[in-house]
Amino acid sequence: MSQVLDPLPPRQDPTPGAGTAPAATGGPDAHLSGAQLAARYGLSVSGARPPLAEYVRQLWGRRHFILAFSTAKLTAQYSQAKLGQLWQVMTPLLNAGVYLLIFGLLLGTSRGVPDFVPFLVTGVFIFTFTQSCAMAGTRAIAGNLGLVRALHFPRASLPISFTLQQLQQLLYSMIALVVILFAFGVWPQPSWVLVVPALLLQFVFNTGLALILARVGAKTPDVAQLMPFITRTWMYTSGVMFSLPHMLAKHDLPSWVHTVLQCNPPAVFIDLMRFALIDSFHSDQLPPHVWAIALGWALLSGVGGFVYFWKAEERYGRG
Repeated sequence: MSQVLDPLPPRQDPTPGAGTAPAATGGPDAHLSGAQLAARYGLSVSGARPPLAEYVRQLWGRRHFILAFSTAKLTAQYSQAKLGQLWQVMTPLLNAGVYLLIFGLLLGTSRGVPDFVPFLVTGVFIFTFTQSCAMAGTRAIAGNLGLVRALHFPRASLPISFTLQQLQQLLYSMIALVVILFAFGVWPQPSWVLVVPALLLQFVFNTGLALILARVGAKTPDVAQLMPFITRTWMYTSGVMFSLPHMLAKHDLPSWVHTVLQCNPPAVFIDLMRFALIDSFHSDQLPPHVWAIALGWALLSGVGGFVYFWKAEERYGRG
C-alpha cells in the first residue's frame, strides 16, 4: 500500500539573529572581543609562529620528509643528463681542473705549495659545499612558494633539506678526492678521523647560513642575482686556489687584514680539511685556536641563523 507523505512545510526566513553568533544577538558572549572568543572556543591563527621549542619538535617530527626531499632533489638534479649522477663527481672535478690550469700553471700559485693538486682539489670541494648551500638557501623559500602556500609545515625544513642535499653532493665528491689523494701518494693517516668533526662543524655553519639567506631571499628575491658575485669574491679571499700565508707574506698588509682573512669561515674549514687529509699541510699553517674559531662560527651561524629564520615563520609565502 502506498503511503502519501506530507509535503515539507515551506521554508521560512530566519528571524533576526537566528543561526548567528551569540555576540550578534546580545547573548552571553556579546561582551567578548575577537581574541577572547578565539581563546574560549580553542581557535588559533592559521600559520602562526609556534614557540621555539615547539618549532624544533615539529622539525624533528618531519625529519623523514626533510631527508626524502633532499635525496629526491639530488636525484632529480641530473635526471635529464645522459651521464646522470656521474655529474655529481665530474662537476667539482672539472672546476678543480679549470682552477689548476689558470692558477696553478698560468699564475704560478703552486710554487711553494707541496702536494698542490690535493691542496687545490680539497679547497675547491670544501668551498663549493658552502657556496652551494648559500645559493640554494637564497632560493629555498622564494623558489618553492607553491609548496609553502599549499601545505602547512615548518618552513625551516626547506633550507635544511637543501643543505642536506649539498652534503650528499659533497660526500660523492669526497670519493673522487680520496682517489686523487692516492694518485699523488697521499695515504690514510690517523689525522683523517678529523674529517668528521670538521665536516660536522661546516654543515652546522652552512645550515645557519642557508637559513639566514632563505629569510633574506624570501623578502628580497633580487638577492639571488647578487649571490654569484658575492660567493665568487668570497672564494678569492678564502685561499681556495693558493696558500693564504704565502700570499699574505708577499704583501705589506695590516695585521688585522691577516686575521680577518685567516679567520674567514670557509678558509677555516678548508684549512681544517687540508690539515686532516694532507701530510704536507702542517699545524703551523693553521691560524691560532682554529678549532675554537670553527666551533664559534658553527654556533653563531647555526643557532643565530635558526632563530633569525624562526622569527619570520608566519610571514613566509604571504606575499
